[in-house]
Amino acid sequence: MAMISVDVGVDDPHEYAFGITVGEVIKNVHGRKSGAIAALVDGEQRDMSFALEVDCGIKPILGESDEGLYILRHSCAHLMAQAVTELYPEAKPTIGPPIEHGFYYDFHMEPIGEEELRAIEKRMKQLVKRNLSIEREEHGNDSLREMFDKNPFKLEIMDDKIGHDVGSSAYRQGDFVDLCRGPHVPSTAHLRWFRLTSTSQAYWRADSKRESLVRIYGMCYSSKEALEERVRQLEEASKRDHKKIGKEMELYMIDELIGKGLPVWLPNGEILKSEIERYAVETEEAYGYVRVTTPVLAKQQLFEASGHLPHYADSMYPPMEMDDGAYYLKAMNCPMHHLVYRNKKRSYRDLPLRIAEYGTVYRNELSGTLAGLLRVRALSMNDAHIYCTLDQVAQEFADSVRMVQDYYAAFGFEDYHFRLSLWDPANSEKYIDQPENWAATESHLRNIMDNLGVPYVEAVGEAAFYGPKVDIQFTTLLGREESMSTIQLDFAAKERFGLTFKDAEGNENEEVFVIHRAPLSTHERFVAFLTEHWAGNFPTWLSPVQVQVITISEKHKEHAARVADALHEAGIRVRVDDSDSTIGKKIRLHRTLRPAYMVIIGDEESANGTVSIRARSGAQRNGEPLTEFVADIFAEISNRSKDLGIVR
Repeated sequence: MAMISVDVGVDDPHEYAFGITVGEVIKNVHGRKSGAIAALVDGEQRDMSFALEVDCGIKPILGESDEGLYILRHSCAHLMAQAVTELYPEAKPTIGPPIEHGFYYDFHMEPIGEEELRAIEKRMKQLVKRNLSIEREEHGNDSLREMFDKNPFKLEIMDDKIGHDVGSSAYRQGDFVDLCRGPHVPSTAHLRWFRLTSTSQAYWRADSKRESLVRIYGMCYSSKEALEERVRQLEEASKRDHKKIGKEMELYMIDELIGKGLPVWLPNGEILKSEIERYAVETEEAYGYVRVTTPVLAKQQLFEASGHLPHYADSMYPPMEMDDGAYYLKAMNCPMHHLVYRNKKRSYRDLPLRIAEYGTVYRNELSGTLAGLLRVRALSMNDAHIYCTLDQVAQEFADSVRMVQDYYAAFGFEDYHFRLSLWDPANSEKYIDQPENWAATESHLRNIMDNLGVPYVEAVGEAAFYGPKVDIQFTTLLGREESMSTIQLDFAAKERFGLTFKDAEGNENEEVFVIHRAPLSTHERFVAFLTEHWAGNFPTWLSPVQVQVITISEKHKEHAARVADALHEAGIRVRVDDSDSTIGKKIRLHRTLRPAYMVIIGDEESANGTVSIRARSGAQRNGEPLTEFVADIFAEISNRSKDLGIVR
């Protein structure tokens, strides 16, 4: 019998019979409870059923590892597809990839609701109990096409990714078979710890002109404990959902008559938004920015000059044909800021020139992707552009990074990191085609970040079309990574817009570099993150209602009015409830609006000219002189403190 040598990472290589499977080797070396669901064979992922025919090295892939979770979630997507097609035989599976924390699968079928979702989950659990073997099959082209001849989506995938001359692999579990390269877990019994979470609309190939699909999301983990922890996180996130809190606190509304993704800021939300903008304006003034206001639309030629047409056309609204040409709603402020720079001759003494604007831009997002304030079609951007020489780039970029760090500290954000986003030479049609400039500017940003001593990761293919950038990646309470802010280096604008300056020798210098920066993202996105981070319990300086005055009975109205007047004169946002409702009912009512403090006015307070203060935590301070309370809360607001310091 032919023998092969297998390096299992333990002791010396082992000798095994030709054709032994990966699973048999792992069981022999690590036992039945190894936790392995697949393995690396000479660095390549393989199923446990893979037969070994040459000398090799094996490393088990454990279910809790990153690679293992990917395989578990991919296998769970197949499990869900099997359940869906058993319950809905007319459903056509399309694609079902693993994603962070779980998976989804898109089906061409009628929309489903919560009841159908639970039925699918129940069928999946039944399939798990049956412990169906998951087997890899190799097929030629004709065999594959015959197997999926009733599913045009799978045939299209074959046309795009396989071609007509070669075959591929498929995976079978019971009567269900799916086109896939694998690997997968050995059987459905390995997929115990999952839960289906939601459904949404999707489009085939993410193209709104193609077929509408039903997307079903689920989560999957390697253990009961990990799944339960994720469920706990989701429950906590649900309590902090900015859409729920935004409605309770009356921050914003979205009305179908206005349109999806077009939020209206209600009075409380406008206060919150204005406080953030006021802080940004103060900060930018300290950094030497000047402010401008630009129109929300412009002629087609402007966006052709900037490169947004064609590079960004899919995210822009269609043109409006006017008597003097085609106009577009702006998706970015930068082209207009470039014209502000070019509006007059510039000298080297003018540089760096820092132009800032809270400009509203419009982006043509698909309706199915819109989500509260996180993804909208009208965005008020905390935007600015810095025009400088190459020698000034490092200082200006470093100042922008520090500005981000200072902002995040002020708002209480700690869980974030920096990402250096680079172009992808293999996908060059997405970018300005200047390889030398890409190499030089990417190297420049790398050196800047290294000199700052700021840790960062690199991401190929995430650059802007006109240059590399540093993205600030925020980690939400659900552990989801989202891009919050960005600092971009643009080497193309100087050529496209003819940006120049007179240097010290009086020569016209064309080396004007542009830094695009939006440290506070958009108002919409930033408020969504801020609301979820604080669960709506904003620091006092940000709270739409800073003090809610509540009377115990009608006879306390006069003192309540004096308290409100004193607070209002100090510039503190105060509201009074002197209605006939009981004190308990009033407190419960106003708790949903999350004022920083409630001030209770009763007999003792009215007689002594004092206030009793209740913080959101429930902590109280009674008999406080009114003047001291006003002074203390004024100081807390002026200092933009993150803590409610008056009552602990």
